[in-house]
Amino acid sequence: MTKRQSGTVHHLTESDVGQTLAAFLRSRMEGTAWSRIQKLVRSRHVLVHGNVCTDAARRLKAGEVVKVLEVAAAPLPKADDVAVVHVDDDVVVVEKPTGVNTTRHHEEASWPARRRQVQPTLEELVPDAIGRHLFKRFGGVAGRGEPKRRRIQPVRAVHRIDRETSGLVVFTRNVPANRILAEQFRLHTTHRRYLAIVVGRVTARTIRSQLIRDRGDGRRGSAEGEEGKEAVTHVAPLEQFGDDYTLVECRLETGRTHQIRIHMAESGHVVCGERVYASNRRDGKQDESRAPRVMLHAAELGFVHPVSGEALRFSSPLPADMLRVLAWLRKDYAGPSGSSPTR
Repeated sequence: MTKRQSGTVHHLTESDVGQTLAAFLRSRMEGTAWSRIQKLVRSRHVLVHGNVCTDAARRLKAGEVVKVLEVAAAPLPKADDVAVVHVDDDVVVVEKPTGVNTTRHHEEASWPARRRQVQPTLEELVPDAIGRHLFKRFGGVAGRGEPKRRRIQPVRAVHRIDRETSGLVVFTRNVPANRILAEQFRLHTTHRRYLAIVVGRVTARTIRSQLIRDRGDGRRGSAEGEEGKEAVTHVAPLEQFGDDYTLVECRLETGRTHQIRIHMAESGHVVCGERVYASNRRDGKQDESRAPRVMLHAAELGFVHPVSGEALRFSSPLPADMLRVLAWLRKDYAGPSGSSPTR
C-alpha cells in the first residue's frame, strides 16, 4: 500500500509570520547552509500548507504548515491526468485526480506567476484536457503529425472539491450557463453523492449542524444555536469491516466547505487519511488504515443542463488508491458485511 510522503513538519509561531520560507527553514534546520535550503526548495522537497513551493522568498502566513520531504514531490499534474466525462458548448464534466486544487485562491490572482503555487489548478488544466479530448474524439493521433488544435477558452467554476478529494467536477463554458448552473448549486438542487472510507462502524443517519469558519482553533466546525450556515449530510453504510472501518456513501443536501470531513469527524467516524479534522469524541476510534490521503471520492454528480433543460447524471468509479485501501481491509477482515461498493 502506498504510504504518505514522509518528512519533517514545522508549524509556524506568531513570530514566524512574515518570514521568507528560506529564513524560516534556516531557523528550524540549524547548521544547514543557505545553499542547501535553496536547493531543497527548488527541487520540490518543501510543501507549504500541502502545496509544493519552489519560491524560497515567499512570505509565510499565520496558520500555514511547512513540511520538508525526504523524497521530492511527484511531478506536476498534467491535462492528460484529467478525464473528460462530458463536454458540450455550455458545460464540461471532468474527473479530478487527487492532489489538485479545483481553483486558485482568490488572493493569488493578483500575484506574479513566480509567487503563485507551482501546481496548476484543475480549472487551468481543463481547457487543454477539452482540446485533447475533442482531438481524439474526431480522429486525431497525438504525436504523429498532430495538427495545431484550436485554442479552448477558459472555463468557469461553479463548485469545488478539496485538493485531496477525487472525482466529478462540472465547469461552465460561458457566462449565461455559469449563472444558471451556479444558481442550482446555491439552491442545493444538484445531486452529489460521495464515497468515503471512515473509521468505526457507521449506521445510517442524517447529520445536521450549523458550520462556522472558526470553531475556536482556527478550523471550520459546527456551532450551537443559529450561528453559521446549515449543513446536512445523509450517510449510509455500504460495506463494514468489523467495528473498525466502514465504506459509506454521503449524499449532500447542502454543499459547505469540508462538510463531509467535518460531519464524519464530529460524529466520531473520521475519514481515513484525515489530518485536519480529528475526532474529539471519547468513543472515536483511531485511524490505522495507512491511507495515503483523505479517502473521499465524488462518485456521482447530477444537475439540469443550463441550456437544454435535460436532467444529467454522471458517475465515476473509485480510484486506484481507494481500491487498494479497500483491498487491504477486505483481506484483513474476514467476511465483511454490506453491499458491494461497485454495484
